[in-house]
Amino acid sequence: MTVKKSGSSQATHWRLLYGVLRRQRGLMARVLAWSAVAAVPAFLSGRLVAAAVDRGFLAGRPILGFGWLGLLMLAALVGAVGIRQTYLRLAELVEPFRNDLVDLVVSGVLNRCTIGGESAGSAAVARLTHQVDMVRESFASVIMVTQVFLVTTTSALLGLFALAPLAVALVLPPLLLGLGFFLGALRAMATAQREALLADEGIAEAITTVTSGLRDVVACGAEDHIRVMAGRSINVQEHAATRLAQVTTMRTAAMGIGMWVPLLLILVGSPWLMSRGATTGTLLGAITYVSMALQPALRTLIRGVGGNGLWLLVTLRRIVEAAELPAAATSDGHACGDLPPDACPGGSVLELRGVTFAYGRQADPVIRDLDLVVPDGDHLAIVGPSGVGKSTLAGIMAGLLEPQAGQALLGGASLRSWESQELARCRVLIPQEAYVFAGTVEENLTYLRDGAPVAEVEQAIDAVGGRELVERLGGYRAEVDPAALSAGERQLITLARAYLSPARLVILDEATCHLDPAADARVERAFAERPGTLVVMAHRISSALHARRVLVLDGTRAELGTHEELLDCSPLYRDLVGHWQPMPAHDSPMGTRV
Repeated sequence: MTVKKSGSSQATHWRLLYGVLRRQRGLMARVLAWSAVAAVPAFLSGRLVAAAVDRGFLAGRPILGFGWLGLLMLAALVGAVGIRQTYLRLAELVEPFRNDLVDLVVSGVLNRCTIGGESAGSAAVARLTHQVDMVRESFASVIMVTQVFLVTTTSALLGLFALAPLAVALVLPPLLLGLGFFLGALRAMATAQREALLADEGIAEAITTVTSGLRDVVACGAEDHIRVMAGRSINVQEHAATRLAQVTTMRTAAMGIGMWVPLLLILVGSPWLMSRGATTGTLLGAITYVSMALQPALRTLIRGVGGNGLWLLVTLRRIVEAAELPAAATSDGHACGDLPPDACPGGSVLELRGVTFAYGRQADPVIRDLDLVVPDGDHLAIVGPSGVGKSTLAGIMAGLLEPQAGQALLGGASLRSWESQELARCRVLIPQEAYVFAGTVEENLTYLRDGAPVAEVEQAIDAVGGRELVERLGGYRAEVDPAALSAGERQLITLARAYLSPARLVILDEATCHLDPAADARVERAFAERPGTLVVMAHRISSALHARRVLVLDGTRAELGTHEELLDCSPLYRDLVGHWQPMPAHDSPMGTRV
């Protein structure tokens, strides 16, 4: 995984936009071609009006004048066809861009939750829904208004030059001046727009905080404190909205210069133009070019870029920032799967000190005052009746559950003090319901160790007996449909993933329960021979027989020992063994040692 450095988002969102346009060069060419068709009325409007006036109405031939205007209506129909085709091509350009944005947002949220250790709040949801759709619509709008402005303005100026070359000298300078003033103010407007967006997110976060803890706020009498906190966010939003309204007035000034000054100059300069051969029709044609082509094009550009364009840049930059990881989460330059296998600072010794866990304050503890040391390289099987707390203990050992009393330590440090990315490289938990995600077989296998050598991937697959499954699925590059896999097949994939991971501590919480006994024995033997520590929540007696030590849970106390030791001292263990397999004659109830 490539992690972008902090501060690069401003350049990244420009590269993202450029990349979309570069990949779609052919489609952009078709959009531009249809835009040229849409600009036919802009090119012909002034000349047709001038012909209708000079050759028709003023020449005493009104029918001919209406004929020229009819040609203008026909040109408008041709332009409408061009506009329709332009919008259709534009949809083909925008929808893939939206998919890219959704991928970017989802990746960012997952990275921050898994690698960065953050939680997915309402801001992430807003980016995934409202902001992504906003960027898509803004992107389409900016592409549309920009190419319409370029094509329409060029067509109108060419038509005006062909009709009255001197009029171009009156129209072009103020048009460029207004456009330049607008472009110069874009930076200030973008800053104000960004402040408004961040203020909106702040309001959303404040509302979420208040509503989620409303009962506690009332119970603690903290209404005044919450009122101050929410009021601060509202004040920030008000200031941002005021600032945005102030800089938005720059758009009005730019439109005034670029739209109305050219028209005013033509009217004021009409005597000068007529003294140099311009006719009444020529003047009306020049006014037509300004009022029906240049003015609407500039107005649409300023409103589109100054509105949707700013939202596009600001929101896209915000999305890119959200996809980046905090510097603290990336300071070592590694993702979870990239970290070296010897990176656990204190080793993989697992220790439980007086651990007590209950599901609720009034519930009886599932685990009570448990002391346990699992040294590095140990192979421990945990057995007990169904519902006694084996899966709960697995969650505590993996750091997923926090005990109400006592401590769970890994490498001498409390599990609660571990950073999530460090913990992920030191231990792996495979639960009974294995998780396989949509993606390739290779992506599923190397999820915990990105970039693993092919030889090691092959070794992991062969170790757990998954070769036949991989071949049946179509190889490592084949796409996986999790719903099409059986429970046992999903377990094989996740077991190979755990085997390949850099973690030295592996916790199997009935992770082979959907495999047949032969496959179960093969998997457990593979993990027992793998370097590191193995903890198995047993569902078959073979797990206890092959383990170095066995921990028996009975709901009130725990007993630890080898298989032979527990047969001597633990009635519950003897009873469990008797249920798992027929007892030999010398160990029948009549001759059981107590």
